[in-house]
Amino acid sequence: MASLASSTRSAARATSSAYRRLPIRWRLAGGSAALTLVILCGFAVIVGVLTTRRIQDDFHRQVAASADRLAKEAGLRIVSVDGGYTLRRVAGTINLEDYAASNGAAIRVITLDDSVGFSTPHAPDFGPPVTGTPIESQGWRVETRTIAVEGLRDRLFIQYAERISQVQATANRVKVFLAFGVLGGALLALFAGLATARRAMEPITELTAAARRIERSRDPSERIPRPEADDEVAELAATLEAMLGALDAARSETEGALTRQREFVADASHELRTPLTSVLANLELLEEELGGEQREAAASALRSSRRMRRLVADLLLLARADAGREAPHQPVDLSAIVTDAASELEPVARGHEISVSAPAGVSVVGARDELHRLVLNLMENALRHTDPGTAVEASVEQRNGEVVLAVEDDGPGIPPELRDKVFERFYRGAGDRSGSSGLGLSIVRAVAESHRGSVRLVEPLDGRGARFVVRFPAS
Repeated sequence: MASLASSTRSAARATSSAYRRLPIRWRLAGGSAALTLVILCGFAVIVGVLTTRRIQDDFHRQVAASADRLAKEAGLRIVSVDGGYTLRRVAGTINLEDYAASNGAAIRVITLDDSVGFSTPHAPDFGPPVTGTPIESQGWRVETRTIAVEGLRDRLFIQYAERISQVQATANRVKVFLAFGVLGGALLALFAGLATARRAMEPITELTAAARRIERSRDPSERIPRPEADDEVAELAATLEAMLGALDAARSETEGALTRQREFVADASHELRTPLTSVLANLELLEEELGGEQREAAASALRSSRRMRRLVADLLLLARADAGREAPHQPVDLSAIVTDAASELEPVARGHEISVSAPAGVSVVGARDELHRLVLNLMENALRHTDPGTAVEASVEQRNGEVVLAVEDDGPGIPPELRDKVFERFYRGAGDRSGSSGLGLSIVRAVAESHRGSVRLVEPLDGRGARFVVRFPAS
């Protein structure tokens, strides 16, 4: 019993879940069709019962009336035939065989002891006569009447019968007609419900279309269509419009705060460059003048200050990119920039093999210092995350109206799960050997985007190492 109850509850939950997954218009139309079906079924049952009874009553009256007519108008007389007698129709009276054939009926004229005086072809034996009460025998409705026969003192009995299957066929046709009417009415109610639900859902469709436009344009200030009727949909539209207004105000406040923050970082980074330059100059002077442990302390402070200057320069570049501040752009030779960056890194390559493939004259429009930083960061990233002796190659080429800069190495490569993170700010890989700030590749992306270009990490052709490809529009 417990298992049966559990199965019943599971089936009920599955049915409810399937119903909830249906679209609203189908739920509305289905409910309307189901209600119409119930009403029509009730109506069909009532009409079917009443109509069937009326058909049966009419059939019974018709059989009784035909029997009464025969009792009155059927003229028969006795005729002697070969020592016996038989019945013959009196001229001008009803021909029993023709009458029976025209109505699909059976007629028998019998005596009280059930001896047959006349019978139409194929008429079954209905048994002894029973007057005053109709009977049903062998699928026939039988009415019996007493008649007088010319030349015969005793009365005979005439049995008039019609097939009950005739009235049943008529009743069945009525039932079939009612069934088709019920199904047709339910289908019409379903289609009408769908059309009505679709018409009723038009305001929701308009709200959905407006929401999709806002999603594409990301403009919460766009107006939400208001339905003409003052109903729940109009209330929903007003609520959505108020929500979008609040989101627009919050976004404006957030954008304002971010803009002020970017400007502050950019201005602060710019202002830090002057005192850092002074600190570096003084530390360099102290390193030259001092000796012993004091010289080592000054050298350590100088290295930290230079690292701080590099970090401030990186932050300044990112802050300017975030704030939309661009350095003046002019045509520059990217090949020369790549060559200079390789020459600058060669003394600190720590055994790496640096090669450059950069034909002269490949130019882009941009800021030379920022492009130099981009190339330097890509090559430093390859040196930092590979072992000594690893080959690092930088190449520049122009094809299909683009300038393609590629920096690749044959080191261990970057795991697939980290490929989407390497361009994030302050992200440091597990193999970082120098304690970098994690801003190198984010600066590369910022510089590439500020020059209307793009950068991505692609799979090397031989499956080894890492390959960064930057694309710029050709000048």
